Amino acid sequence: MTIARGAALGALLLVVAVVAIVLLGGDGGKQYRLVFQTAGQLVRGNDVQIGGRRVGNVDDITLTDDNLAEVKITVDEPYAPLHEGTKATIRLASLSSVANRYVALEPGPNNAPELPEGATLGVERTTTVVDLDQLFNTLDERTRRGLQNVIQGGAAQYEGKSREVGEAARYFSPAISSTTRLVREMSRDDQMLEAAIVSTARVMSSVAQRRGELSQMVGSLNAMMGAIARENQGLAQTLDAAPGTLKEANSTFRDLRAALDDLDPLVRASKPATVNLARFFREFRPLVDDAVPVFDDLSTLVSAPGPGNDATDLVRMQPRLQQVGSPAFRHSVAAMRKGQPVVDFLRPYTPELVGWLQSSGQATANYDGNGHYARALPIFGAFKYVQGADGSQTLQPVSPNQRFDDQRGDALRRCPGAGSQARPDGSNPWDAPGVDCDPSDLPPGP
Repeated sequence: MTIARGAALGALLLVVAVVAIVLLGGDGGKQYRLVFQTAGQLVRGNDVQIGGRRVGNVDDITLTDDNLAEVKITVDEPYAPLHEGTKATIRLASLSSVANRYVALEPGPNNAPELPEGATLGVERTTTVVDLDQLFNTLDERTRRGLQNVIQGGAAQYEGKSREVGEAARYFSPAISSTTRLVREMSRDDQMLEAAIVSTARVMSSVAQRRGELSQMVGSLNAMMGAIARENQGLAQTLDAAPGTLKEANSTFRDLRAALDDLDPLVRASKPATVNLARFFREFRPLVDDAVPVFDDLSTLVSAPGPGNDATDLVRMQPRLQQVGSPAFRHSVAAMRKGQPVVDFLRPYTPELVGWLQSSGQATANYDGNGHYARALPIFGAFKYVQGADGSQTLQPVSPNQRFDDQRGDALRRCPGAGSQARPDGSNPWDAPGVDCDPSDLPPGP
């Protein structure tokens, strides 16, 4: 081998080594560990994306000691290193194969501390994908049967019409492409989006103003479609009636333009609020995640297996409860109305009743080894006032055989406050309005 050939071979090997380093050596990415409840059919080699852009790949998937899925990923620069606050979610691009899964990262703020290489994101920072079978398992048997009927009905509807469906499907892709281009152009140009919203508002306002004419137009179209469905021979008659309807519709749509100007203030007022929508939805997502168990419990509350244990059964019992409760409420209302006069009569005597209870409570407050006791000795007329010659009154004892001389048994109509002698200020007794009492019925004494 000559020196020239050796030099050429060495240069070739150097170029191959450089190409191998560039293609296989990577771009200095960092590896991290993600812990999920389940890997959700994730496989090695799946993408790691941020905002829909590939930034790495899945290196390995293993099972931890506590039966969780540990996923090792590599994040390429300049997207690495990640920062604290990063979240990871397993998403699926489609349901066509198990390889259409990827890990979507929601990076933490750049001013947060960096995560070292090999750092672990626990289950509190990760979200597992929800597969289609898990979604179906949340449905009860009745709902699943209804879904099966819908699918079978769709199959019956398109049976024998495969050629027509194929012809219609040819237009799906152009329609979707046109819609995508329109939305992309509208998102680039705020003025175009604003004009579209303004035009839509004008259309809606004019439709509201011309709802009578629009109803007439819809009725005409309905008659036209019904004639087509019933018999093809009636198509000519329907087309004869169509010009008048289309003429009215043309006038209506022409007048819709003026209504779109009313949406301009709404669009101007809405623009500042859209700035905070991204942050709002980002902070609103944990609330939605926390609400899932609440809706599960609500579903159980509304419809739980077994008889008489959910809200549905409670609603079914309401008519019977109403039949039983209505007579009871009517009788209760009648009883309260009849008892109202008794309550009105007793209300002015409330102070006497309270005073009696208070005195009785004080007398029975003491207790001995046998419990509470009350010892009372009634004394009738043990003393009386005797007026002297000078007009003074003296309290003198009364002999036992004379103590019952002044007792009365006809005090049946005392007024409220007549349990004691009348006070000089006239505050008692009280001749209560509506109470059948005798103000002169007072106990003897000054």
